[in-house]
Amino acid sequence: MSMAHEDERKRARVAQLREVIMDLHAGKTVDEVRAKFKEVIKGVTAQEISAMEQALMDEGMPVEEVQRLCDVHASVFSEALESQADPRQMPGHPLRLFVEENRAFEKLIDGEIRQALDAFRAGADNAMELVGHVNLLFDVDKHYKRKEEVLFPFLEKHGVYGPTKVMWGVDDEIRAALKDARARLMTAGGSEQDRSAAADALQKATEKVKEMIFKEEKILLPMADEHLTDDEWRQVALASPEIGYSLIEPDDAEAWIRGYAGQATGATGATDATGGTGAPAAIHLPTGVFSLEQLELMLNTLPVDITFVDENDAVRYFSASRERIFTRPRTIIGRKVHNCHPPASVHVVEGIIDSFRRGERDVAEFWIHMGPKFVYIRYFAVRDGAGNYRGTLEVSQEISGIKALEGERRLLDK
Repeated sequence: MSMAHEDERKRARVAQLREVIMDLHAGKTVDEVRAKFKEVIKGVTAQEISAMEQALMDEGMPVEEVQRLCDVHASVFSEALESQADPRQMPGHPLRLFVEENRAFEKLIDGEIRQALDAFRAGADNAMELVGHVNLLFDVDKHYKRKEEVLFPFLEKHGVYGPTKVMWGVDDEIRAALKDARARLMTAGGSEQDRSAAADALQKATEKVKEMIFKEEKILLPMADEHLTDDEWRQVALASPEIGYSLIEPDDAEAWIRGYAGQATGATGATDATGGTGAPAAIHLPTGVFSLEQLELMLNTLPVDITFVDENDAVRYFSASRERIFTRPRTIIGRKVHNCHPPASVHVVEGIIDSFRRGERDVAEFWIHMGPKFVYIRYFAVRDGAGNYRGTLEVSQEISGIKALEGERRLLDK
């Protein structure tokens, strides 16, 4: 079969799968669609589903609508996807760690949570026990962040955009569902109606977590296994500890990096500070001269987090201060900024940057509560001497201590 013929066959398959989703979009049931497209659905692959989702968004279907249909079409394709082999399972491989975390989520949901939830529905006064289990399950947030901030950038480099946006949106739905369940449990009291609503909310949230496990292992991870090189997997492994792992301690990850992926060049993003001469390179600016090491130390010592996005909307730099407010794995370097934010909020960032580019504003600022922290976030337009837009600088600072200042302090305490 010629390459052109094979490409045409793939396009035809994607077009047929698109019909499946459009029928669901029009309101047909899962059973109706399965019956109509029995032969099309048979043998569907994760890559074909990915291409179909991408095609729908390229045609103008909002990501929110594709996201809404995601659960439904996963159900339609479930039988075919179940027969697919699991991604590689080498000890310490990032794929295996994602899968091991999923097994830990399932164990928690099908074990402690189900037992405590059954008791709660039967009238037990164990709402706070369930809150503790939900807090533990919310560790899934780190699992999702590693997908969104470490794995997705590499898929995007290979031209996979649509499925990542859809999955990120569903991840956010799960986060919201877990928070809702926790809030309801904490205020359930003795009302039968409140208790029932809290139990139903937790049941819904855990079901969503398990549905995501299926989508990851039958769609996302096989797709990543197909596209990513060993060096890219090594970079995923190197960036992952910045965010952390969920319910597991991957002691063998470092061994995998050394052994299987090898010491690939350029994987850590390190820069030669000597210019190849053996002596520290000097950076000359109009107001001073320092070495590359001094510049890095200075930026990382500032009491703020800095992220720079260039005029082409690509992330080019972030500071590595000791206690960052927002995690920034190295894999975001070079990533388009709109792919670094969940679908629900990306329009805010895009609006800010567009207003900077058009010259309508130079600063945008926000302040939010994050637990005990009060975070001040500012965006600044970066312009050259001629006023041309050259990028955006994001500066974030924890200011609860600053807000609490009163009076004066003129002497240094001993």
